[in-house]
Amino acid sequence: MQKVRVAVGTTQFDLRSVEIPLILESLIPGGESWEIEVGFGRGRYLLRRAAAEPHLRFLGIELASEYFDLVRRRLIQRGLHNVVLLRGEALFILASVLPAKITRCLHIYFPDPWPKARHSRRRLLDTETVDLVLRLLVPGGRIFFATDFLEYGGRVQEVLDTHPGVRVEEQSGLWPDGFRTNYEAKYAAEGRPILRLIVTREQSCESSGSLLHPAAAAAILAATS
Repeated sequence: MQKVRVAVGTTQFDLRSVEIPLILESLIPGGESWEIEVGFGRGRYLLRRAAAEPHLRFLGIELASEYFDLVRRRLIQRGLHNVVLLRGEALFILASVLPAKITRCLHIYFPDPWPKARHSRRRLLDTETVDLVLRLLVPGGRIFFATDFLEYGGRVQEVLDTHPGVRVEEQSGLWPDGFRTNYEAKYAAEGRPILRLIVTREQSCESSGSLLHPAAAAAILAATS
């Protein structure tokens, strides 16, 4: 099992195999449904939303220990008690730690594009990994995605457009609430083009019994035949 660090307020602990999947209700009981940000960085968006909407519960995932520790300190300093932070590798957390259908909103902003071919399996929204992300959404739930790496963004859009369980819309211009990350503000000031997508898990996908991308399903069939 990979190491995953959990922080809620001033409490920190490492997950053990007996604690998987993580029971989020035991960390922040009650309240409304969770919102998740994968790769929260310095926490610009996560901290702002948590402060503005204390009735909601937020979960942030980050691999970099310096960002994890920074945002944890800021949460404590600001007296915010509606956020759970997880430090670890995102794909492992999505696949093994978090239960399915826990969120209506999942935020992925400027993830590592892993441009080298041999690293493509580490991408969050490739054919072999997209379903690990989608499994977290309730029917009707949405992913908000942005990247300045347009080659990667095009690949993400292609993967999602060919997935039978989702509907994809391109966000024209800035988000209604403005810049959501420091990277987004920086890149916009530099004039870099940014691709923004809103991905909705279709209600009708429940009847199919599976969210598996066709390319992933074909690869599994080939491997088992």
